[in-house]
Amino acid sequence: MHAIYHDADISDDDRREKLYNGDLFVYSPRPSTLALTGFAAELAREAFAPLDPETAQFEMPVEEYAALLAELKPRFIHHPESKRLIQEMLVDLGCDPEQVYFDVPRMRSSTSNDYLTTGIAFAFHPHRDTWYSAPYCQLNWWLPIFAIGDDNGLAFHPRYWATPVKNSSRVYNYADWNATSRVIAATQIGTDTRVQPVPEEEVELVPQIRPICRPGGIILFSGAQLHSSVPNTSGRTRFSIDLRTVHLGDAQAGLAAPNIDSESTGTTMGDYLRTSDLEHLPDELISAYDIPKPAVA
Repeated sequence: MHAIYHDADISDDDRREKLYNGDLFVYSPRPSTLALTGFAAELAREAFAPLDPETAQFEMPVEEYAALLAELKPRFIHHPESKRLIQEMLVDLGCDPEQVYFDVPRMRSSTSNDYLTTGIAFAFHPHRDTWYSAPYCQLNWWLPIFAIGDDNGLAFHPRYWATPVKNSSRVYNYADWNATSRVIAATQIGTDTRVQPVPEEEVELVPQIRPICRPGGIILFSGAQLHSSVPNTSGRTRFSIDLRTVHLGDAQAGLAAPNIDSESTGTTMGDYLRTSDLEHLPDELISAYDIPKPAVA
């Protein structure tokens, strides 16, 4: 990792180049991002009412809590307003709506004090999104819905930008995951039995970087960055939004972060929607990125 840019006045072309080289970007809240996080906060408050979403974990049985998230999160993901607000945000942040494609936004939650860290509230170990069939040109946009601190946000592990981590990404195929594992997330309470990529060697978590931004701010980084969920000891559940983008021209030209250690198969490219009109990427490009599973001996 080379630099962290804060509220950088820079073109999207230059920004993507820097992100592919391992830099991070942090943005302050602005009207377009606050509209998105505000909408998510409204849905969360409605779902948990009369409880506070950030402290409801201390007043609900864990099974009931997981069931509530299993309804709340898809509601946000698939709500037309979520997509509309993302379209406005990306244009506001300088993205070309004809070239930049996004996938549906995810509402993430990280409960405090190990209340629920599996399934629908999975606490992510150190990982790269490229281990999960993501293209190497993927960029990640992460926005806190409520206030975060250094005890419940994201951590980046910069020494591994150019250093491979032995991992089990060879077991992961995106189509298989969608068919079997994603649909059972809410049932994974206490122990998460789903097969997904993990480090197969000890990861040195220090040094690490924990960027902090206010609700509605953005942490923007390459999907090739090794990052993890900070163990939440804050006493409050962290709610956040993440979405991913790819740039059509970059995907066609092969402009991307390097592949350091991923062996996953399949591709997430079929999920992306054009910012201008929500059309999918061209079929031939999706096929080009769809790495086949190895033949069974």
